[in-house]
This record gives sequence, C-alpha cells and structure tokens, in this order.
Amino acid sequence: MCAVLSCCQGILSTPALAVIYTARQELIVVLLSQLCWLACRQPERAMVAQLFEVIHLALGHYLSIQQQQVNPRRAFGEMTGHLLQPCLVLRHLLSGGMWTQAGQGQLRQGLSREIRSQIEALLQGGAFQPELLSSYKEELLDQQQGDTKIGTMKNLLAPMDTLIARLLDVGYCEPSLRSAVIANSVALLYKLFLDSYFKEGNQLLCFRVLSRLFGCLRISHLQEEQIKALATSDWTTELLVVEQLLNSVASNNIYNIAADRIRHEEAQFHFYRRLAELLINHSQASVPAWFRCLKALMSLNHLILEPDLDDLLASAWIDAEVTDFRTKKAQEALLHTLFQTYVKLRQVPRLFEEILGVICRPAAEELRQPVLASGPSRVLCECLLELPPGQILDTWSLLLEKFQSLVLPYLQGDVDMALKSLSLSSLLHCIMFNMRSLDSSTPLPIIRRMQCTMERMLRELVRPLLDLLLDLQVPELELWLQKVSDSALLLSYTWAQVDAMLSINCSQYHSLSVALTDVATEISNLPLLLPGVETHQWKKIEKFTAQFDSLGRYCLEQLYLQKMKRTLMQTNFQSEEALRTLRCDAAYILDSGRESLNQRTRASWDAQVGTVSALTYPVAHWHLIVSNLTILISYLCPDDVRSLASVLLRTLPMSKAQEVSADEEPSITLEKISNSILHSPLFPEMQSLHSAFLMCLTEGCTSILCSGAQCDPSLLNQQLPWLFEKDHMMVALWENRFAKVGPEGVEPKGEIAQNLLSLVKSDFPIQLEGEQLESILGLLEVISTLQLDSLLTPYHVHYFLLLLSMAMIKLGSSCSSSLTLKFLMTCYRLLGYLQRGKSARSVLKIMYVSDIFEIILTSLFKASSRLPVNMDDPSWLEFLQVIGAFLEQLMQMLIQMKLSLVLNFGKISRFLHKLYTEAIAGKQVENQNCRGQQLILVSLTKLCQVLGPFVKERKQHHEAPEALCELLQKAVLHTGAVLQLCWAQGAQDHHLPSIFISSASTLLEADVGQHPRHRTETSQMTDEMTCSHTTFYQSVYSQLLSELPAFAEDSQCFQAAMRFLTLFFLTPELHPKKDSVFTSMFHSMRKVLAGVGAVICISLMREWKLRELMSPGSASLWDTWTEVFISQSLSSPSSPKLISEQRLGCWKVFWQHGTVCRLKCGWEDPTIPVQVIEDIEPHLGALFTQMLEVGTTEDFRMVMQCILQGLDVSNMWKADLQAVLSAVTLTKVLLSSPLSGEKARLFWSACPQIVTALTLQNREACQEQPVLLAVVGPILDLLAALLRQGEETISNPHHVSLAFSILLTVPLDHLKPPEYGRIFLRVHNVLFSILQCHPKVMLKAIPSFLNCFNRLLFSVMHEGRQKDKGGTDDLSVVLECARLVQRMYSHIAARAEEFTVFSPFMVAHYVTEVQKVTLYPTVKGLLQEGIYLILDLCIEPDVQFLRVSLQPGVRDIFKELYNDYVKYHKAKHEGEKRYTA
Repeated sequence: MCAVLSCCQGILSTPALAVIYTARQELIVVLLSQLCWLACRQPERAMVAQLFEVIHLALGHYLSIQQQQVNPRRAFGEMTGHLLQPCLVLRHLLSGGMWTQAGQGQLRQGLSREIRSQIEALLQGGAFQPELLSSYKEELLDQQQGDTKIGTMKNLLAPMDTLIARLLDVGYCEPSLRSAVIANSVALLYKLFLDSYFKEGNQLLCFRVLSRLFGCLRISHLQEEQIKALATSDWTTELLVVEQLLNSVASNNIYNIAADRIRHEEAQFHFYRRLAELLINHSQASVPAWFRCLKALMSLNHLILEPDLDDLLASAWIDAEVTDFRTKKAQEALLHTLFQTYVKLRQVPRLFEEILGVICRPAAEELRQPVLASGPSRVLCECLLELPPGQILDTWSLLLEKFQSLVLPYLQGDVDMALKSLSLSSLLHCIMFNMRSLDSSTPLPIIRRMQCTMERMLRELVRPLLDLLLDLQVPELELWLQKVSDSALLLSYTWAQVDAMLSINCSQYHSLSVALTDVATEISNLPLLLPGVETHQWKKIEKFTAQFDSLGRYCLEQLYLQKMKRTLMQTNFQSEEALRTLRCDAAYILDSGRESLNQRTRASWDAQVGTVSALTYPVAHWHLIVSNLTILISYLCPDDVRSLASVLLRTLPMSKAQEVSADEEPSITLEKISNSILHSPLFPEMQSLHSAFLMCLTEGCTSILCSGAQCDPSLLNQQLPWLFEKDHMMVALWENRFAKVGPEGVEPKGEIAQNLLSLVKSDFPIQLEGEQLESILGLLEVISTLQLDSLLTPYHVHYFLLLLSMAMIKLGSSCSSSLTLKFLMTCYRLLGYLQRGKSARSVLKIMYVSDIFEIILTSLFKASSRLPVNMDDPSWLEFLQVIGAFLEQLMQMLIQMKLSLVLNFGKISRFLHKLYTEAIAGKQVENQNCRGQQLILVSLTKLCQVLGPFVKERKQHHEAPEALCELLQKAVLHTGAVLQLCWAQGAQDHHLPSIFISSASTLLEADVGQHPRHRTETSQMTDEMTCSHTTFYQSVYSQLLSELPAFAEDSQCFQAAMRFLTLFFLTPELHPKKDSVFTSMFHSMRKVLAGVGAVICISLMREWKLRELMSPGSASLWDTWTEVFISQSLSSPSSPKLISEQRLGCWKVFWQHGTVCRLKCGWEDPTIPVQVIEDIEPHLGALFTQMLEVGTTEDFRMVMQCILQGLDVSNMWKADLQAVLSAVTLTKVLLSSPLSGEKARLFWSACPQIVTALTLQNREACQEQPVLLAVVGPILDLLAALLRQGEETISNPHHVSLAFSILLTVPLDHLKPPEYGRIFLRVHNVLFSILQCHPKVMLKAIPSFLNCFNRLLFSVMHEGRQKDKGGTDDLSVVLECARLVQRMYSHIAARAEEFTVFSPFMVAHYVTEVQKVTLYPTVKGLLQEGIYLILDLCIEPDVQFLRVSLQPGVRDIFKELYNDYVKYHKAKHEGEKRYTA
C-alpha cells in the first residue's frame, strides 16, 4: 500500500502526470472517494502521514476542477453520490483529533486543518452553488420558477432531500460513529448553506433548512417516542449542534418576531416552542450546552420559554444538581439572561412569583442544593442593583406574604417546611442586602413604605420565628429546629444590618432599634442585638446554637459584630460600660467558633451566607474574624490574641499554593484567608497580633529545635536561653546588661559570642534529621514573608539570635545536601534581611561584628567538611554567594557605623589568617577541605572588597590609619595565596567558577589600588608580590579568553569574566609581551557572539523541522546548513557547551528518514539565545568601551574591517548566520561606546556601507520561510540606533530612506504573539528615530513614512480583532502595540505643518480598515484616541471631502467616528483651552 501511495503522490505532484486524473473528472472522483474511505478505516500508523499528503493533493486537484465546472447538476451529483459520505466521516475524525493527538504524532495540525478546509470547500462548491438556490426554494418554499433559462435545473427537484437521505443512510460508517457524524454534519451543512445563500429576504428559506436539518438529530424524535432516552454523551453531542444552530439564527437575524407573526403565521415561533418543550421535558442539567440552548432561546424571544417558566426555573435552577464548574458557568449565563430580560420588561415581581411557587411546591427539600450559591447569587445581585425601589419593595412584600401564608404556619415538626423557610430566608437576605440604599434624596413615599415593610418584617416574620425557638421545649435536637434557627437568625442579622444601614444613609428613616426603647435592658443607652428581644432570651438562643456548627451560629456572630459597630458609633463608646460590653461581644465572637478551627478542615466556601453549613462554618467563622480584625483586636484579651495568632500560624499553607485553574471555581479556604492577612499591609499595624504571631513562630521553631536536643533541657536553657524566652522584651533587657563593662577588663558584651563559639567548636547540642528540617524550613518560609527589616528592637534581637542558633545546628545523615544548603541559605538570607532593618544596630550592642564573623565561619567550616556536595554544584555556588553577601553586609555595617574599625577588622583578619594557615598546612589531598578553602576565599574576597575602597578613599584624604593599610596588604597576600592554591589544585583544568573569577578580579583591583602605576618608590615586598601575582593573572587571563564563549550561558560567570578582563586590560604592566591583548580580546568576543549565533541557528532549524515547513525539494538547503554548522560551529571553543556533533548527526539522520521527530535540544525555547545576547551586550559593551579608549586607530580599523566582513550579504547566501549576528551585535556594542576623533570619523564614514549591507541582509532574511526573525530583530535594533546617533553625521538622505525599504519587507503577520510584539516595537522604534532625528528627510519622505506606519496600524487592527475562537490571553501584547500606534499619532500631530496635507488620507485609511474588523473595545479605544489627534489637523473642507469620497459603508464608520470626536475629544479639548493662558 505504501508503494501505491508513493506512486499516487508522484503522479499528483507532477503536473505532466496529474493530467491523467484532471482530464477525466470521474477518475479523480473515484480516487478521492477511495482515499477518503481508506483513511476512514484508520490505516496502519506508518502510512498515515503519506496517505493524508496524497488526500491533500487529490482534494486540491478536485477543487480546481470543481471551480471550473459549468454543470452544477453534475457537480452536485458527484458530490452527493460519491464524496459526501466519506468526506463527512473523514472530517469528523479529523475534527476529533484522531491522528493529531499528543503521543501519536502521525499527522501534523497544519495539514489536518488544511484538509478540513478543503472538504468544506468541496461540500460548499458541490451542494450549495449559486445556481441551486432556485431548486432549494422550489423544494422548501413551494415556489414555481417561471424562468425558462434554468431548464437543466428542472430535473433536480429536491437537493435538500437528497442531502438528508445520503446523510441518514445506514451502513456507510460504524454504528458507534453514526450519530456523532450526523450531528457534526448537520452543523456544518447549515453553516455552509448560510455562507452561500443567506441575504436579506432569505430568512424563511434559512429557517426551513434549519427545521429540516434539525429533524436529522435523534433528539428531534424524543417527543414522538421513536427511540429510547439517550446517554449523556449523546445528549452533549447533539445539544452542542443545537446550540450552534440557534447561535447561527441569532447572529444572522433569521428570526424576526414581527415578520414571523405577520407574514408566516408564527412558523418559527412554534418550532422554537416545540424545541423549548423538548429541552425542558428532557432536562439535562449536567450538560453545559443544555443551559446554553435555553439561553439562546430566551435571547430570541422570552415568550418562547414563558409558558414553561416554572418548569424552566425548577429544572435549570431550583431542582438542578449542578456540580461541574463549566456547567455552573453555563447555568449562571442562562439565569443572567433570564433576569436581565425580566428587568428590561419591568416584570421582576412576576418572575419572583414563579420562583417562589417553585420553591414552595412539594418537593424533597433535602435533595435540593442551596438556592443561592455563588453563581445565582451574583446574577441576582446584578439584577437587584438595576431595579427601582418600587419593584424591590413589591418583590419583598411578595416574599413576606408567601412566607407567612405557605411556610410559617406549618414549620413545627416539618423538615421540608423548615428547609423551605431557609431557602426563602436566603432569597430575602439577598434582596435586602443588594438593593440600592435609600438616602435623603429618596421620595418620601418610598421611605415610608420601606419603614412599614421593615416594621412588618420584624413584627410578622422575625419575631414569630424567634418565638418558635424560645417557646419550644424539645428534649433532643431535631433537624427541623436547627433549620428554623438558621432561618430566624439569618433574618434577624439581615434585618439588623439593613436597619443600621438605612438609619445612617437616610435621615427620614427612623430606626426601630431607637424607637423600641421601652424594652427592658440591663445596660442603659447601649444597643441591643435586636429590638424587643431581651438579653436572657438571647442567652437561651446562644445555648441552643452552640450545639452545632451552622448558619445560625454564624449569623449570631454577625449580630454581635453589628452590635459592636453600633456601640462604637455612639458618643459614649469609651465609657466603662461600653468597653466592658465591647470586650464581652468580641470574646463571644471569638469563642463561638474556637473549637471548629481546631478541626483543620480543608473545605472551601463560596462566600455566600446561604451556603454556610457544618462543613463550611469554620471557614466562614475565620473569614468573619479576619475581615473585622481591625474592630475586634482592640477588645480582645492577651490570651485571645495569642489564640488568634496560633490559629493563623496553624492554618497557613506550608507549601506554595497551586494556581487556580480556569476550570475551577474561585473559593475561600482557611489557608487562603490566613495567607491574605499574612501579606496584608495592615498586619504589622495590629501590633498585639503581630507580636503574638512572632512569638508563636519562635515557639514553633524552638519546639522543633528542642526535639533534636542531645542534652538535658535545663542545660540547653543555660546554653541557649533565648530559645526559652516567652517574651521578646526579656531578650531586650540583655542590651542594658551587656552595655556595662565588667571588672578586670572582661567585656560582658562578648559573653553570648563566646558561649556560641564554644558550642560550635565542641559539639553543638542540637541535631535535626530530614523531617524536622523540612518542618523548620516551612516556618522559615513564613518568617521570610514578614517585614523583618521593620521589627522593633526586642523582636529584632530575639530573631537574630534564633536564626543564628538555627544556622549552627548539626544536621543528621538523613538530611540531603540540597536540603541542607537550602536550609542554610534561608537562614543567612533572613539574617541579611534582618540586618538591613532599622534596628540592626541593636544586635551590635550585645555582640561584636568580628565575633559574629568568627561564629559563622567556624560553623560553616565545620559543616562544609561533612557536606557531600561537589564544588561546582550550582546550589553550592549559590550558597557561597549568599554567605559572601551576608559577610560583606556585616563588614559594611562596621564602616557605616564606624564601630571600632581597627579592632574589628583586626580580629577578622587574624581569624582568617588562622583559617588560611590551616588550609595551607593541609598539603595532603586527603587532609584538604576544598569547600572550606572556597569559604576562606569568599571571606577574604569580601574583606578586600570592603576594605580596599575604604582605604583608597581615606588615602586620597590622607586619613587612612596605618593599621588598616597593613590589614589590607595582608588580606591581599592571603587572597592571592588561596587563589593560587585553588589554581594549583586543578582549577585550570575545569571551567572556572564565578566565585574564582570574582575573587581574582577583586584581588587584581585591590592589588592595583595598593600599588599605583606611577610611583617613585616601591618596597621590595611590593615588587615581589606584584611579580608573583603577575604570572597568576596572566594564566587566568589566558584561560578566561579560551572559556569566554562557554560563559555566555551563565550570566554571573560572564559578568565576572568581563570585570576581570577590563581590569587586566587597564593594567598594561600585566600584558603578555608576545601578543596584542586588544586583538586577543576582540577575537574572543567574536567567538562568544558566534557561539550564541550557532545556537540561534540550531533553534531556527529545530523550529523549521517541528513545523514541517521545509518541503521535500529543499534537501540541498538543509545539507548546506548542516555542513556550515559542522564546519564552523564545532570549530568554535564554545562547541562543547553550546552544540554537539551528535545532536547535528541526529538531525542529519532525521532529515534522511523524513520522519517527524520532537527534537530535544538544550535550548527548548528559540527566544532564549536572543535573550542571552541581550543579557551579555551591556557587559561586552563595558569592556569594549575601555578597549576602544585605550586601543589605537589601527586596532579600530581592524574592528571595522571585521564588522564589514560579517555584514557582507554573501554570509547570508552561505547560511553563515553566526557571522551576520556577530557583526550586528558588535556594531550595536560599538555604537554604545563613546567615539571621538579619528575613530568616530572612521565609523561614520563606513555608516552608508553598513546601512546598505543591513538592507540586503534584511531582504534575504525576510525571503526565507519561515522568516529569520532572530536576524531581522537585531538588524532593526541596529538600524534604529544608527538613525538616532547619526542625526548629525548621516548626511545623505538616501541612506536614511533605505530604512523605509527595510521596514516594508519586515513581516507583521503569521507571527506568534511574543514575536509579533518584539518585531512591532522594533519597527516602531525605527520609524520614531526617522521622525524625530531626520526632519529634512521627512520633508520628502512622508508618503514612505505613512506606508510603513499604515502597516503597523493595519497589523494592530488584524491582531486586535475579536476572534470566534480562543481567549484574550494574548491581548496584552496587542494593547502595547496599540499604545505605540497612539503615541506615533501624537508625534505626527505635533508636526502639524508637515502632515496637515496628508491628514484626511490618514483618516480615510483608518476608517477603511476599521470597517473590515470588529476590534476589542480596549484596542479600539486606544486607536481612536490617536486618530482624534489627526482629526484635529483636518480642516472643514477635509471633513467634507471625506464625507463625499468614502464608500457608503465606510462613510457610516467615518460619521460615527467624527460624531464621537466632536462629542468627546473636541469638546474636552476646547474646554481645556478656556483655562489656558
């Protein structure tokens, strides 16, 4: 079969042979039919790709024949007789991703889409030709055609019957596929029919086709009971089709209510009514499409669903069991449409009457979900905000009547009635909470009616429900009583809240809480929970609700909170009575749910009162407390505050929270609530809670540390007393004790340090294992979220000692090296963060910096010897950076605070000398601690970095103490010795780590700073030291040059290498005598750029292959690319790091076999190498600037010669993109360097040659498929830079005009959003550079400028159009581009004199293009703001010219645009002018 397919492919792809089939149409029809049937039978995997290539070719040939077909009957007959069925089955299989799903990789997505498009074109060209319209009308509208010219069409009587008969044939596909194929084909055929025939006047014909095609679906026969009920999957498939049909009706305006009623006897209305009855009678609440179909029917005409409104509400809302998030969203959309429709009709009370009827009718209430979950609640809230107060009050009164008459009398002992009361209470709560509030401007009748309704509700509903609770003596708790209590307390809380809100906002409203003052109260002049209910009665209710976690208890907490708010609003809220009451109320709220928070529930709550249950009560209770902490915290006792802090710590997520999926409903959990308060800016302001939380964290860390104690707790308390302090203030008292000088010269300030140092040197009394370490890491993550730099002194000192102690603990064998390093890095990062704070000096009052330095290094030196980690492990190198940063910070504090500099630096230096001596003494390899040597190297490096600049600055002012100079000399000597030791141990045989390079740079900088070049006297020690270091510096220099290309991937290593090379270059005494340092460095830089260019090329090749954009005929191009990379890339020193021969070999084999393969190369994202170049450019530029300043003119000539050679277009022809990219980047780096004199003259004299070369390179890059964006982007960047900096030096306008030809060839379509954004910005920058920097060129080049600008404008409109499929994830990129267009419009408008003549044409271009698309509102708004500025340039004749000359459709767009311009922009502009001097 593969051989046959190969023959077919060869024949069809060769025009001379393909004529065999194209000359005889029946042959291509038979071939195409057989190929499609073969594909439908799901052939072997090996032949799939080739089979579809042949189908693609055959379809292309048939479509070209079909378009030339003059006999529509023949085309229709061929299509229906031979091609309809196999094409429909094949399209169904392709749409389902049969061969393109992940893991199969047999058929690429692009080819699948193309074949589906060809099938659709084939069906449309065969079944729905313009000549067949009269036949469809004859068949479906019973119209007799009188035209004698269609004689050949008379025999084709029923095209729709023919299509449907072929569609419903039995046996042309497997039974399991048949219904799905028919359903998908119905939607497709209707879409193609509308595309072909829909126009004004054909609405009835389109409806007839709809009804006939709908009859093909199985659900259309359900009412006739011809088949049994369908499975859910079948319902989903067919309802999706019905949804598409109804959406087509709505979008094409096929159903006109008036025309249908007057002209067609409501034919369409009756059809939609039958469909609505079918959907409602066969409820499918688990299928999202079912809700969407009902929504579409409601949008067509609310009367379609109104006769079955009660059943609709029951099946789609009240009785619906909806759990899936997508289904909930569909239900919410239906309810939104329903409510909005009745809001517009002003019939919301009627809708609520139906809702209440459904709720109150007999039903199994326990099976019902809460009436107002988050979705329906959102919809109802939005609806209520739009209603006038009169309709709100009507609905409210209706609810009260139904509650009183149908539910209240039958509550006792009836669970169903109790549940109904809770549903009605939830509705009433939603109405009262979400209505528009009354204010003093509300008409008085409305206020009076509101007053009466509130009084009636309290008197006739709330009080009777509470009395029912108080009067009953039930021996045991019953469900109905619990639900009645929930209902009563929910209404009580709602009533109290609304009463308070109305009394605040509306002065004419008289609160009943104030009016009912005759009720006996224990505390005079303070508010009650509810008017008329005595305190002892509330105690009884509290006792009752305390038996279960429920909505009632939550509402009672809300009542107490409301009471606190009303108390605080009184003038006497600071009296003893009021304060006592506030404390009692706050304590009750906290105590009410204290036990529930100990359950550690993982339940989620949707924040709706009606959904509070025993499961979600803890979340709701915690949400209430946290939301009102600012009120509660001032009235809680210390024990309660500590309890709150404990709950907060316990409920925090100890691992990173996962992002909420788009298909997951947002909800509230304990963890989310606690996390929000932890990150709240108000948290540190609540000092009592913040302090208690800090102490809870300390206790948590201490408990874990004590669990690993290896000595008696009392001894541990003596050794580390701060671990056991229960109050931060006790730690602060040490500050005063240690500030005093003890007898006999002993300084108590060093007591803690000596204690810690002795513990570290001997055996630290705490050892943690892996599980304990992970627990403490979780607490450290919490600590890291706090604002440690703003802690008060007591907390600061306590946490410093705690973190320092943790950093010194011993770690057991179960702790992995990665976990150990993570723990240590976290500790030292937090210590560094702490010491950057405002209380940093407080630590230095109890410990010397030198002592802290010694403790840390002693601990780390000991730990490093036991740490099983390689020296070049990235985590170890990162750890060294963290340690170095903290040590540097400590020493910088010494200098900033001027704290006994000689004393502290002397002790640090002596300690490091001791460590250095021990490191040098370990000559035997087995005795050496290499990681310890690296720690010493880091410490010495930081000492030189801190002390060197300080001593140098003091020397300039002749203030440097001699002792510090000597300390610096010793530090330099020791650093050099340790560096040479590391070098001797084999650093030269491996890639140099960034820590080594950084240390060498620091040593060199300190060496040069100590011994300036221009000196008259030099000590013998200095000469010897310089000589001994010179050889070392030269060795490092040589290795750096050889390894520099490999460092491009590691920004830290590359930056450190650039720093060393810069220092080395600026020290001529160190330069080798044989070679030119300038030349060596320059060629090394070229190798760096060439190596990164190779990776870019590899990424491009990978993209080409993955997209299968290379045709079989381009093998020679592929071979050329491969040979270039093998010969050039692999010869680069960067090859071991960046590219491997094996990888290229795999690609070669891959091409020869011609199979699709997902290449796994080191750079998964092709944009990464481009980012690498952008990252290394500044560092290259800094070095290059120094080189150019010192280099000679001959050196510069050599640089320019290399650049021009790299920009030669022959490099693009040879596919040597590395040379091109290297030259472009070097030119950009050169431009960023300050040039003067002869060097500047040389560069700008070569500028015309550079611009011409860029034009040719860009043209070649844009002709490649796919476009070489990795080359085009840097070319545009370089061009913009040349134009900006060449404002005064580029004298020939022709060279500036070449930029327009470059911009016109750059593609702006068929790009991925990130690529589009980057290219768009670069094109804009080039245009902006021309506009701003070359005004003389602009005088003659405005048409060219506008051509380029219009390309940007049109591309933004194309990318910013509203699409049928896909989300708005990429809209941010388009918005940024739209802002750039708007900004360019403003720059153009600022050059009014030049652009006034062209302004009407710019407006014409804009409206002509905007008429073709529907833009997203945000994109349209930005573009309109820009075009308004161009309209400012248009005079009245220009506006008249546009009104006359534009096409009719475009003219309407312009009219609308101009009206908006006059209304919004011009009026505002003229208004601003009035206030302008």
